[in-house]
Amino acid sequence: MPSSDWQPSRSSVWAWVGYDLANTIFALGVIGLYLPQWIVENDLADSALSLATGGAGLVVAFLAPWVGTRTDHRGNRIGALAMTTGMAVCGSALLAVGPVLLTMFIFGVSLIGFHVGSAVYDSLLLDVSTPETRSRVSGMGVALGYLGSFIGLGIGTLVLEVGGGYPAVFRSLAVGFAVFSLPAFFLIQPAPRPPVQGDPPRLRRIIADLFRSWKTTRQYPNLTRFLVGRFCYTDTVNTLIGGFLAIYATEEVGLTTPQVTVLLGGAIAASMGGGFLGGRLAERLGPGRGLRLILGLWVVTIALGVTAALSGAAWLIWVAGLSGGVSLGGLWATDRVVMTGLSPPERVGEFYGLYATVGRFAAVLGPLLWGFIVDVLGMSRHAAMISLMLIGLTALWVLRGINPGAAYEAASPDEESGGNIMETDPPSAPLGT
Repeated sequence: MPSSDWQPSRSSVWAWVGYDLANTIFALGVIGLYLPQWIVENDLADSALSLATGGAGLVVAFLAPWVGTRTDHRGNRIGALAMTTGMAVCGSALLAVGPVLLTMFIFGVSLIGFHVGSAVYDSLLLDVSTPETRSRVSGMGVALGYLGSFIGLGIGTLVLEVGGGYPAVFRSLAVGFAVFSLPAFFLIQPAPRPPVQGDPPRLRRIIADLFRSWKTTRQYPNLTRFLVGRFCYTDTVNTLIGGFLAIYATEEVGLTTPQVTVLLGGAIAASMGGGFLGGRLAERLGPGRGLRLILGLWVVTIALGVTAALSGAAWLIWVAGLSGGVSLGGLWATDRVVMTGLSPPERVGEFYGLYATVGRFAAVLGPLLWGFIVDVLGMSRHAAMISLMLIGLTALWVLRGINPGAAYEAASPDEESGGNIMETDPPSAPLGT
């Protein structure tokens, strides 16, 4: 840890915050909107996006903790961040310029670079903040991240209006990602910390630690239930914001590309208010109850989207966009509070590794389930949406009665921890986790 009298420079703080804006340009512009629209225009099956997203997520689930621990040992987080960002930027610039299958493969590689880089970026929060300023700096990153969403929408809209086409959109988004991320590579100054003894762990050690940590959570029943519930609701969230929402709104509700852009813009704006709402609910009602109320709104949002498509009442999708934005902002504001309250202080870093990995595996299963329902079973996208709604209801059932105040009712573990997987604070991720 940094020494008690150490203070980060302002340039380090703002360079770190600016990177959140940069990678959100990619997250919304490429992942959430324009790549799905390109898939629709090329008449590709939904499973094309499912396989690319799910395959990349599976790699990230194991690779990100391993990269994180190696950067802890080597102390070169900036180098790892530059390398993974380069993967995402170069991949984005090459999208839609070759055969369709090549584009989907490059997209998968870009996703791996993006998500592994996000894990490295989150760990850099320790280098740009003190315990007293950590929440404030993280919140600044979230706020500018939403601004990056609007920049991504603006870039894509402008390029398409001048007739540039999707290849030009992806190249422009890549430039935006690169330009806003550059200060992080040159201005962030690592905090002083003692070197980590021993050799960096090998990949198989990371996998073993994951299983050991999951086994340990059984000594904290509320924590295990929360992680299972979190897997369920992040499965629904990551599936929709990972591109399938844009496909559903275009193909089933009948919105045009500009209308989908406006819908996402409204949802992003609403999510800012949702973050404040989630925080207030957690304060007034308790984190567990606040999380369940917000999750209930998310389930209602999915139901509104299905109703809009089946009934032809397209106006309902605009209501769903606003309620979805509120619920997304609220979810990310409350679930980290619940996780912190349920984790024993001496193992919070270790269990946040599981917290992050649960989100990664959910990002694998959700898209694959969607593709299986639509392309393998031959059912409609409405059925896929309803399956997500049922998974959200399952999360509500699993999370019933969760009380963070009861985190330490279980006996303290006698056995030694298998090692922290990712010693980081909770990530700041406005679009998903």
